[in-house]
Amino acid sequence: MSIDRKPPRPKKCRNTECAAQFVPQRLGQAVCSPKCGLAIKDVNQEKARKSLAEIGRKEIRAAKERIKPKGQYMKEAQTAFNAWVRERDAALPCISCGRHHQGKYDAGHYRTVGSNPALRFEPLNCHKQCVPCNQHKSGDIVNYRISLVKRIGTEKVAWLEGAREPQRYTIEELKTIKAEYRALTRDLKRASA
Repeated sequence: MSIDRKPPRPKKCRNTECAAQFVPQRLGQAVCSPKCGLAIKDVNQEKARKSLAEIGRKEIRAAKERIKPKGQYMKEAQTAFNAWVRERDAALPCISCGRHHQGKYDAGHYRTVGSNPALRFEPLNCHKQCVPCNQHKSGDIVNYRISLVKRIGTEKVAWLEGAREPQRYTIEELKTIKAEYRALTRDLKRASA
């Protein structure tokens, strides 16, 4: 039993200097002659080199992702959360000193991450705080609490000060937290623009 095949359709030569019509003799033939193939070899080599380089970069990125320690995921999630806090509180003054200034701001935790890791990603526990208050005055916790009571209320502050079970995050949870807070930050930036 023989299969009737259609004859190949004529193609245009890929060599821009030639551009002649030809009937391909084999599958994937892009030029009319070896001479035209040699004329465009440099273009094809550059495309192939770029393609291989991109594949190499993707493989390296995937390999780095596979060997990344859990601490790196935690750091990335914390960075995304802190950026969201600073964007959320952009119009508010420092929670501790109440000043607006041109300096750098941190995302200051009321209950520190070291003393209470379960509140690390709790939005009520973290607010915009100037670097002098957060880093040089160890959070200026007395003034922070006074402002926090005014901002969120006594009940919520009492809840923050309550006992917590230690929180253990999986890598997937940390990836999710990072993605959620990056999306929230983008939404806030879009809304303020």
